Amino acid sequence: MKIEHLEERITDYKASIETVVEKKTLWKSVLKGLIKDTFDTIVARYDIGWKVQELSWIYTNEAVNISFDSFPPELIDCTNRVPAYQFIRGGSLVFSQTYNGDIFVFILFPYIESKPGEGDMQELGTFNPGEITEKFIVEKVDEFLKAMIRWELPNKKNKVGFS
Repeated sequence: MKIEHLEERITDYKASIETVVEKKTLWKSVLKGLIKDTFDTIVARYDIGWKVQELSWIYTNEAVNISFDSFPPELIDCTNRVPAYQFIRGGSLVFSQTYNGDIFVFILFPYIESKPGEGDMQELGTFNPGEITEKFIVEKVDEFLKAMIRWELPNKKNKVGFS
């Protein structure tokens, strides 16, 4: 093989870098704000104890999440019927920018000391930034809520609350 044969690979490599830069630029200029604004709108409309966070992780990875932070205010009275009831904080839907600019979407379930590592994360997928719209974000919040309902009311006896 001659050095000249590398020209096609060099061109492909340059194009791959340009694609990553385009994806990361889209995240910075549009997506991060769209995700945060959509989450903020949801939190303002449905006060069930959640909050929105922007995270800056290792190197240039960033994320936006919506998570359950406190017990829904309108349900405080019903917990008085069960004095031992304890709200377990946590449960997050995370949109995280990956190293190559794609968006990794996943759910983190609340941490319970007696059940470490048991079903603590559910991947919803890795998506091209061009796929992320307000409709897409709302659909993922819907999936998140369904997953949290299944977590709160498990069908299997090996889930939270059963020994």
